[in-house]
Formats: sequence, structure tokens, C-alpha cells
Amino acid sequence: MATTEAKRLFTADLIVPAIRASFLKLDPRVLVRNPVMFVTAAVAALVTLLLVVGTDALDVAFKAQLAAWLWLTVLFGTFAEALAEGRGKAQAASLRAAKAELVATRLHGGVPQQVPASGLRAGDVVLVVAGELIPADGEVIAGVASVNEAAITGESAPVIREAGGDRSAVTAGTRVVSDEIRVRVTADPGHGFLDRMIALVEGAERQKTPNEVALTILLVGLTIVFLIAVGTIPGFAAYAGGAIPVVILAALLVTLIPTTIAALLSAIGIAGMDRLVRFNVLAKSGRAVEAAGDVGVLLLDKTGTITIGDRQASELRSVSGASEAELAEAALLASLADETPEGRSIVRLVRERHGLERALPDGAEVIAFTAQTRVSGLRAGGTLVQKGAVDSILRANPGAGETAAATELRRVTDEIARAGGTPLAVARDGRLLGAIFLKDVVKAGIRERFGELRTMGIRTVMITGDNPLTAAAIAAEAGVDDFLAQATPEDKLALIRREQAGGRLVAMCGDGTNDAPALAQADVGVAMNTGTQAAREAGNMVDLDSDPTKLIEVVGLGKQLLMTRGALTTFSVANDVAKYFAIIPAMFVALYPALGVLNVMRLETPQSAILSAIIFNALVIPLLVPLALKGVAYRPMGAGPLLARNLAVYGLGGLVAPFVGIKAIDLVVAGLGLA
Repeated sequence: MATTEAKRLFTADLIVPAIRASFLKLDPRVLVRNPVMFVTAAVAALVTLLLVVGTDALDVAFKAQLAAWLWLTVLFGTFAEALAEGRGKAQAASLRAAKAELVATRLHGGVPQQVPASGLRAGDVVLVVAGELIPADGEVIAGVASVNEAAITGESAPVIREAGGDRSAVTAGTRVVSDEIRVRVTADPGHGFLDRMIALVEGAERQKTPNEVALTILLVGLTIVFLIAVGTIPGFAAYAGGAIPVVILAALLVTLIPTTIAALLSAIGIAGMDRLVRFNVLAKSGRAVEAAGDVGVLLLDKTGTITIGDRQASELRSVSGASEAELAEAALLASLADETPEGRSIVRLVRERHGLERALPDGAEVIAFTAQTRVSGLRAGGTLVQKGAVDSILRANPGAGETAAATELRRVTDEIARAGGTPLAVARDGRLLGAIFLKDVVKAGIRERFGELRTMGIRTVMITGDNPLTAAAIAAEAGVDDFLAQATPEDKLALIRREQAGGRLVAMCGDGTNDAPALAQADVGVAMNTGTQAAREAGNMVDLDSDPTKLIEVVGLGKQLLMTRGALTTFSVANDVAKYFAIIPAMFVALYPALGVLNVMRLETPQSAILSAIIFNALVIPLLVPLALKGVAYRPMGAGPLLARNLAVYGLGGLVAPFVGIKAIDLVVAGLGLA
């Protein structure tokens, strides 16, 4: 696996453009964004100037080698960033290929017109038939079709997109493979989902995260401290009756300042977002990726997330005083205008089992479902039929709650709920008729995934509109830590705000319009690509595969980003300690012979010691590029063991590696007579 990853990192189509870009990034206006590497470049320029001027007694070949390796240090840093950006640009190129100029069939007053896709505007309605590419982002308003989304997800299996419900969003560049749909355009040209993806993966909109900003400030502070420290050395040397050449002071400064982590910091951040993109998750900001690593509470919708979704009507249960035929007819009428998968399944069940056929009555008033009322139905010719959650139906019909039918209905719906189903009560003109059994299934392996989250220290909460009994049954089967039943959008918001007030970062996963407020409020809001446009706009991540359980991997990738940055910072700082033992004795041994005792590596000469340290300082950057781009492996464990492991591997490794590396380089340098 590691070998395969390395091959993907170091291919000619990535390496050659990255080398070219690394030279372009030597522009001072670009370098100044990374203060540590800017200082390194300034030092390299100074040593180059001194090489030309030649005002000291140092060997020209020695100074030339120092100048060359200092420039290589800067180039290796710009190369790491360019390589990370190159991977994103390669992904963007494949996305751009899916965004070729298309011809759309726009419906204007019901009349089809052929227009360029670039001429479409938000609000236009287009017809897309089998074999055609969807010309713009939009919502399906009529029809159902199978859509191939391989252009953006990489998955060849087509998915169903249909009007109503939470599977109505479609993306430009995807292909309809069966049937036909009518799509209402939701984005103007240049502002679509694919356009934003291209800009994000290319890094055009990437801003530094708070963690990066804080670390950059620390690195700048250390650089200033070491500049001051190196500036005081000539005074000490003069006091001792000697002098230290500026070239040597320049070499000391570069080995003191944290060049390793400074060179890799930008690449780590870019690679973190890039790993998500390759995992088919689009993060709208680096801040979202970073927040995912610190998530303490995870909220998950039940339907489509914990369960398979698309609940299907499996049974009708009438109460005393109502026949099953009456219940079937009322359920059918209440569902004729319901375009959700549940609504269509009720119509199908009644037609197949009871042989009833009804058309939508002329002049009927459709009662649309809302997250607040949780009731839908039909009013026609003085007759009112309703279906919805039991409590909602009883609230909508105040007199029905005191009848014997209400008591029996509660018993029936409790039985359905205990079986893990979702009951929908049905009423006609205020009279309770019975309940519809909607069946859903918990996804395979979900319990084990929640166990992994618990190991990470993350608390899981299932959010559902079901009654508490159904919610409890599903929660127990799925293995979540808690649940919120009969949840309205306001309830979700309140729960998120309570958790955030307690100092915890909250991640929310959703796909519906009613999830949009919670997705916007959450620290990490992951919207499903199959979801509504409102949900995709509200979240700060979009899962292109629409697999809600992938949030577990998203959290792992967030933790991996934080760990990678921390591990390489630890390694970089530990590296510097060893480099002191190479440079300091070499600089002062002529003035203070007793300092020779610090030459624990037994380096050949002061000049070979300085050159070996500079060479190691440069080479360690490209050697760590694969780790920066691939990330440090994350294993679910407590904070204490995790810290101990990182200190042992990267802290101790950072101390030992320079002693071994500098000594090996010194042997080569001395053997070849380079210093």
C-alpha cells in the first residue's frame, strides 16, 4: 500500500510541473508568505553574494557548496508545496473535463428550446432525457431517473434521482442513463457546485486555518529569536580575540531556524484537503478539516444514515370501528400527491394488496408535509384525509384524542415502534382509522463503526422524527450513545448549541432542507451530495458518495491532519537539537578548544561539520514530503498514549536521525575531499 501511494506521489506528470513551479515560487512576493523560507532564501542570496565578492579567507569551493545547498533547501520547500498543489490540480483537471460546453433543452412556457448551458440562469427549467448530460446544478421537480455521477464521484454505479424527498439534487456534468427528468436550475454559470469544487481543489480559495496561523506565528517568533542570537555571536567572538565569517553565521542561522516544518507546513494543509477530495469528500475550507479532528459529538440522522432509508410501507393496521378497506382508501387519498419514496410506497401497497385505484380529485387541496406540522394529506369535496406522526394527527384533531380509537391507535403504533418500524397514523374527517407500518433496516456494520467512534472519544447522537419508542429500538440496535426523538429543526439547533456551549465541537450529517439550519450551525456540517441544494449550501463539507457513515473516516482524516502537523513539528524541533552539536563546536573550537568535547559525532573538520549539517538540513525536507502528503497513520486511542507514541517515534526519531545522517554525510564529504 505504501509503495502504491509513493508511486502515485512521484509520477512524471506530477514531478515535472512541480519542479517548474518550485522555481516560480522563488519570487519574493510568493516566498514572503512563508517567513521562515523567505529568511532562508535571503541567507542563501547573502552567501551567494559573499561568494562573488570574496571578502573572507574561506575556501571558494566551500562557500559555493554552502550557497548551493542553501538554495536547495529553499527549492525543496517550494517543491513540497508545488507537489501538493499539483495533486489538487490533477483532480481539478478531471473535474473540468466533465464541465464541457453543453446544449440544454430549456422549457419556456412548456415549449422546448435548445440553448447553450452557459445561457441558463437560476430558475430555468430544463428537460434531460436518457443519454444526455445534466447541463447545470439543480433540483428535480418532475420525474425519476437513473443518473451516472462517475464524473464527480468516480463510482460507475448509477444512482436514483427523483422529485420530492431528499434525493432531488443533481450536478452539472453527470449523465442521465434512463428515463427523463425535469430540473429547475439553482445556480448561474460559473457558480455551480463543480465550479466551486475546481476552485477549491486547485487551492485558489484555500485560507490558512487557525492552527496553521498559530504555528506560523510560533515559527516566525523562533526565527526572530535566533536572528537576534546569531547577531550577538560576533561580539562574543571579538571578546575572545577572534572572528567568525558571515558565511558561517549564515549557515548557523539556517540550521537553527525551523526550516523543516516551515517548508512542509503548507503542503500538509493542502494535502489534508486533497486526501478528503480523493476520498470523495469536498471540504469547503481547511478550517472544517481541522475541526473534524477535534469533534467531540456526532449527530446523525436516522433515515438514510443509520438505516438504509427509503422507508417502505409494509402493512396497514386498522383500529376498532374502522375496516381495513376504509384505512386503505384514506391512506391512498392522503398519499396521491406525496412524491416522497414513502408516499409512493403507500400508494403501491394499497394498489397491490387492496386493488384500489384512485386519481387525484379535481380541485383537491394538497396538504404538504412540513417539519413543524409533520402531517400531510388532502382536502377535497368537504372530506379531509390526513396521515402523519401519531401525536401530530392527534394535535390536528383535538376531539379524537379522547376516544377509544385513540387508545387503541396508541397501542398499535407502540407495537410498530417496538418492532423498529415507523408508524404513520391515518385520519378521515377527524376520525382515527389506523396506522401504516413503515419498515426500515439498520445498515450492516454500523454498530461496529460507532464502536470505533466511541474509542476515539466521540459521543454519537441519533436524530429522528420518529416517536421515542421507535427511536429507542433503532438506537439500541445501531449502538449509538443517545438519541433525540420527534426532532424538529429547532430541536436540532438547540441540541447543537447546548453541546457547543459545553465546549464541545459538533459534527452533523444530513441531506434534507430541514437539516440545513443544523448543518450551518455545526462546527463540521457534512451534507450528502444526493441531498437538497439547501443542505449542500449549508454544510462545510459535501460527501460526493452520499455515505453518511463516511463521517467516521472524515473525523479520522481530520485527526490525521492535526497529528501530521504535530508530529513533523516535533521532529523538526528535535532535529535542531542534534544540529547544534555539529555546528556550535565547529564554530568555536578554534577560540575555545575545550568545546571539542561537544563534538560527540567526531566529525572530521569544522568545515565538513558545517557543510554536513547544511546538507542534512536540506535533504530531510524532500525525504519527509511523502509523509507530509500521505499523513501520519491515525489509530483510535486515548490522548495520553497517543502523545507518548508520537514523542517516542517523532521526538526521539528527530533526535537520533540527525546524529546518524550528519555523521554519514560527513564521512562522504571528508572522503571526497569536499571540505
